[in-house]
Amino acid sequence: MFSRPSLCGTVGKLCRCGTSATGKTAVAAATVPTARHYHEVVGDIICPSQVRGIDHIRDPRLNKGLAFTLEERQTLGIHGLQPARFKTQEEQLQLCKIAVNRYTEPLNKYLYLSDLYDRNERLFFRFLSENIEDLMPIVYTPTVGLACQRFGLIYRRPHGLFITYNDRGHIFDVMKNWPEPNVRAICVTDGERILGLGDLGACGMGIPVGKLALYTALAGIKPHQCLPIVVDVGTNNIDLLEDPLYVGLRQKRVVGREYDEFIDEFMEAVVQRYGQNTLIQFEDFGNHNAFRFLDKYRNTYCTFNDDIQGTASVAVAGLYASKRITGKSFKDYTFLFAGAGEAAIGIADLTVKAMVQDGVPIEEAYNRIYMVDIDGLLTKSRKVGNLDGHKIHYAKDINPMSDLAEIVSTIKPSVLIGASAAAGIFTPEILRTMADNNERPVVFALSNPTSKAECTAEDAYKHTDARVIFSSGSPFPPVQIGDKTFYPGQGNNAYIFPGVGLGVICTGTHHIPDEMFLIAAQELANFVEPSDIERGSLYPPLSSIRNVSMNIAVGVTKCAYDRGLASTYPEPQDKRKWLENQLYNFNYESSMPASWVWPRMPYIKTRDLVPTKLYGKQSEN
Repeated sequence: MFSRPSLCGTVGKLCRCGTSATGKTAVAAATVPTARHYHEVVGDIICPSQVRGIDHIRDPRLNKGLAFTLEERQTLGIHGLQPARFKTQEEQLQLCKIAVNRYTEPLNKYLYLSDLYDRNERLFFRFLSENIEDLMPIVYTPTVGLACQRFGLIYRRPHGLFITYNDRGHIFDVMKNWPEPNVRAICVTDGERILGLGDLGACGMGIPVGKLALYTALAGIKPHQCLPIVVDVGTNNIDLLEDPLYVGLRQKRVVGREYDEFIDEFMEAVVQRYGQNTLIQFEDFGNHNAFRFLDKYRNTYCTFNDDIQGTASVAVAGLYASKRITGKSFKDYTFLFAGAGEAAIGIADLTVKAMVQDGVPIEEAYNRIYMVDIDGLLTKSRKVGNLDGHKIHYAKDINPMSDLAEIVSTIKPSVLIGASAAAGIFTPEILRTMADNNERPVVFALSNPTSKAECTAEDAYKHTDARVIFSSGSPFPPVQIGDKTFYPGQGNNAYIFPGVGLGVICTGTHHIPDEMFLIAAQELANFVEPSDIERGSLYPPLSSIRNVSMNIAVGVTKCAYDRGLASTYPEPQDKRKWLENQLYNFNYESSMPASWVWPRMPYIKTRDLVPTKLYGKQSEN
């Protein structure tokens, strides 16, 4: 999955030929052992004749560590290359847990897991999937943000493709270098807006790597079908440009027509290499590009933007769940968004669709949503800032205001959603105002990593007399208020995108409508139990996320066939069972080649063997 396939046969020999100083050709393949690479296996099917015994130890797709049986070790020719101990995968999982818990720094835990990924793929994904509550903050936010910041220091092996602006005109050639022939899902970033950390350029590779690891761990999508990609067009981060450890193009970002043409070529190369229904997930592009590309490509490619649509879906799921606490419907809610970037606009757009589905007229739905950007409340008469793109839908015909506390006091929202990456802007005063105006105020602090959250969970509960309905984008510890402990739920996109991806990939969907993300939100909200709400969470435990992903995938599959978007036929009747049959197996399989017994051949008497005399033209002497 991570490196080039080895050359074999005649081509391999030709590539290893050279010419000696005397002009005679020397065939290196005849004297030098054939070079073996990091990965000998691609796709689903292993060809036993192409895999040597030692490859079962060196290749993370094949390696089982000490779980190889004695028969496997002897047959594969690896007996003696390992200690005498035989372990089960369960024993290995216990050791992994001990090993990762020895580290106190999250980044060291991240590096341990990365190393495990590089040497034993099945063990890594089973360990991650069975310990998701503990390990998701390591493989994804918030630790992945630190990993991206330190990427130049910790980079070891290629886990994806780096396609640079210098490769324009040859992007397809670069994509051919990836050894996997059956990629079904691509996560791509240009690194301009990594989490709330800003422009990290090529160091943003940690984001698509982490996202696609969750595709496998949470939805069972086969890892060889996933490809992380960074399109490196430079960076405007001066610190990175001057950093001797920076691994990307050391130049300012390419913008404008040249940038757009480069992304166009990338999209065309994906289709040329892997097909029209290859899922392309855009991740952490700048606000000014995210919506443009979504609008440009959504009806011509199989694509979505997780920052816009995934974030929207998980937030709307939280809003659905909140109705069970407040006893109100969407038509009774007034929404105020702190932030007007891609995440906020995405949530607002999907909230409008949810309200319309609940019977609220579309104009009234837009009127119930207010939005604040860096220049203040979005109004039609304000003199500063802009109302470009989707912002115009939420601009109100009222007097401009710039102070968030004043805006909250004037509008009296029942729902306050933060997607601003501005730490601490939900001040104690604002939280108290929300509590004064609402019996059960709804407050979502969705910015991540944790250091960018609009408020902490403790502040939210403390300044609202513990009446707040709270959710965050990054994890917060439990909060003790009086004699009750609250366990705030994390509105993590990981509840959404793996299940959506599974449904889209299995059905061969060509285009992804917003309806699928509304279905995902409803499926997630339906999974919330009264016990979850009682403990203070609007989301189910992360330990149940694989079941959530399957429910979402079933809903997406039904939508794909109902809307005529699927290309996989015939339509399965039992969609859940059909999806389950396509999932990745986290457990070890036998390393022995298949063998079987032939029946004894019947006796048939044969003719006597008479040598054939060859006749040719007699030579004349």
